[in-house]
Amino acid sequence: MASCLQASMNSLLPRSSSYPPLSLNSTGRRNLKSSRYAFRAKAAAKIPMPPINPKDPFLSTLASVAANSPEKLLNRPVNADTPPYLDIFDSPQLMSSPAQVERSVAYNEHRPRTPPPDLPSMLLDGRIVYIGMPLVPAVTELVVAELMYLQWLDPKAPIYIYINSTGTTRDDGETVGMESEGFAIYDSLMQLKNEVHTVCVGAAIGQACLLLSAGTKGKRFMMPHAKAMIQQPRVPSSGLMPASDVLIRAKEVITNRDILVELLSKHTGNSLETVANVMRRPYYMDAPKAKEFGVIDRILWRGQDQIIADVVPSEEFDKNAGIRSVERV
Repeated sequence: MASCLQASMNSLLPRSSSYPPLSLNSTGRRNLKSSRYAFRAKAAAKIPMPPINPKDPFLSTLASVAANSPEKLLNRPVNADTPPYLDIFDSPQLMSSPAQVERSVAYNEHRPRTPPPDLPSMLLDGRIVYIGMPLVPAVTELVVAELMYLQWLDPKAPIYIYINSTGTTRDDGETVGMESEGFAIYDSLMQLKNEVHTVCVGAAIGQACLLLSAGTKGKRFMMPHAKAMIQQPRVPSSGLMPASDVLIRAKEVITNRDILVELLSKHTGNSLETVANVMRRPYYMDAPKAKEFGVIDRILWRGQDQIIADVVPSEEFDKNAGIRSVERV
């Protein structure tokens, strides 16, 4: 009876290659599942790639390491105090003899010949959100979505934000995005339950500097030769707008400036007057100056912690050297 019912139902379906005959057995279910997976894979392949700066030094270095020495990325040391993937900059390999060079370039059939196709996905797998472009709407959408996904994936594990961005402007100062793009990412950071580690690997300018300072206290890092800069928001190009509209935009920019000053004062520990005074003109900071101003907590010098740990305090040095300090009244 069941076979007759199945045959009659198959006969009612149109004879087309796009509609497979109805089958109730386990093989048919597996075929249906495989066709669903194939459809999902085909749909996922059409998702556009996020915007990536092809000249970004961090991504190019990461792609080179992934192509030549993927074991560095696959077998990462677990160290909660050091943000991941930054050891590729601080671990140069020196080859002192031709024999070592010959062994290093020997053929390895297990080594991939091409870099991974999607570097942002590999970074996301390491819980890294990389901001490597100005804060335009497409970048903001991607960053906020990644932050929400990482919190959903594990609300207790830390999230690492690597920053190499000029904020809402370009290198020449031209406005490319609204200040609300930076505030959107900032508000998303404030809603996270995770510990957020921020790392400046190139430049953090304007709103990007705010994101750098908004990380968890004690977990805000900066590479030795990175730059940070805070500046006032800029008025977008007014074009042929009426004077009244230009005035409205100018008032909005002043409001955004006051908000930026308040948030920077909150995260850097400086007074509102201090931040407002240094923001009158573009205020550039190298790593030591950014640490002094309160934007970051630590500079990622190679071996800095061990060097500092080995330094003898001045009192102990004087005692060992037989030097006595005389206090003058």
